[in-house]
Amino acid sequence: MMNPLCGRFCHSAYRQSYPTSPSSLTSRVVIVTGEGRAFCAGADLKAWLHNQSSGTANEREDVASSVHGFASISRRHTSCKPMIAAVNGSAYGGGVEMILNCDMVIASEDAVFALPEVKRGVLAAQGVIPRLGRVAGHQLASEMLLLGNTITAIQARDRFRFVNLVVEKSAVVPTALDIARQMNMNSPDSVQSSKEGLILSQKHHFEEAVQTHSMSLVSKRLYHGANIKEGLAAFSERRKPRWSNPAKL
Repeated sequence: MMNPLCGRFCHSAYRQSYPTSPSSLTSRVVIVTGEGRAFCAGADLKAWLHNQSSGTANEREDVASSVHGFASISRRHTSCKPMIAAVNGSAYGGGVEMILNCDMVIASEDAVFALPEVKRGVLAAQGVIPRLGRVAGHQLASEMLLLGNTITAIQARDRFRFVNLVVEKSAVVPTALDIARQMNMNSPDSVQSSKEGLILSQKHHFEEAVQTHSMSLVSKRLYHGANIKEGLAAFSERRKPRWSNPAKL
């Protein structure tokens, strides 16, 4: 998925490709990357100004009706399919919103990140505030959100903790592909159920999360599917497992 400069809520380039992915049985991992100098430059502020000036802006309703958020990614919280962000350049505003909803983040050494909404009189309202608070903690999240300053990839990894790996620019996409390959070596049922458990842990208290996860359709598919038998048999027979695509729920 390519996106050198996102539109106001950055849906158009992604709706054509991402929404089919969560239910696709052959695509097990989604990689989000950019093209050109920027991973995602965020919202189109000039278009936003035009809407404000013409009286057609309706931000609160836009946020409420945007079920999956910025680029149909930032508030997507029901898909159990892993998402990897391959950040090959700068990420501002909505770009950071997307990144914070990915499961793993690979960034180039020259990548920079910012939530500059406060400098423009707008708001980062598509899911990044609660996620950044959980990942970085209140004080560091406040630093990004209330100052609106730019941080480096190293800072995003070591201080704010939402980047997994920092690599050379030419290695960003190959590294993301290698991680996807490693994920694909594992049982797709187990991978997706593990991600569901993480999602539920953000919604519920400990015991409720464990109970809800154990009774979910994704867990049922795992325990009653072919891959659990294949994985145990492969271990017993000392061979590599031959995974099948998970059944569609």
